[in-house]
Amino acid sequence: MVATLARPAAGDRGKTVPSYAALSELLEPRTTVLLTVECQEGVVGADSALPELAGQARAGALANVARLVAAAHDGGVQVVHAVAERRPDGRGANRNARLFRAAARLPVQQLTGTPAVRVAAPIEVAEEDLVVRRLHGLSPLHGTDVDPLLRNLGCRTLIVTGVSANVAVPNAVFDAVNLGYTVVVPADAIAGVPADYTPAMIRHTLALVATVATTDEVLACLERARGVRPA
Repeated sequence: MVATLARPAAGDRGKTVPSYAALSELLEPRTTVLLTVECQEGVVGADSALPELAGQARAGALANVARLVAAAHDGGVQVVHAVAERRPDGRGANRNARLFRAAARLPVQQLTGTPAVRVAAPIEVAEEDLVVRRLHGLSPLHGTDVDPLLRNLGCRTLIVTGVSANVAVPNAVFDAVNLGYTVVVPADAIAGVPADYTPAMIRHTLALVATVATTDEVLACLERARGVRPA
């Protein structure tokens, strides 16, 4: 596990500053997996059930996720898309928190087999990508197939992207660290609400357990690994 404890000055989107060499060492393509969290049409798309969150994601984070996914495809890094959905009858879904009860009343439901649970544009899903769908809980890892898939893939470093910085992203980071993975968080490839919450959460929470970087820094490492000069 890599813990970056130094806290940056305000205005830095909460990011720590790993050295290029240290970040490159973590992002060895054969042992790195890129995880997108709830980047689905019903969450971050034009007809989102959560328009404020979608607005934050579409202000830049979603495009950065798409850039990272494209680079992963080009560089031989496995991509896993974690999607949250529910059955039309709600069978097996959680009801033990206010969040779940509120979600059940939203005008757009994340129902299995509907456009709402498709991975959202501009992210491209390649044939070799893995899409893991969960019917319960808050975490993209706990109680899903993600962890055994990562182990079978030989993953050591997990890049976590997507939404939301309020719930699912920190869940994914904490669970991955607890399971023994090193986590890299591109700070400008995650989003939450309100806008000022995300950098504060990164700075005061995620930076204590993950290596925080920018999309451009991660892209530079992935491009260098496959012999491409960074733009």
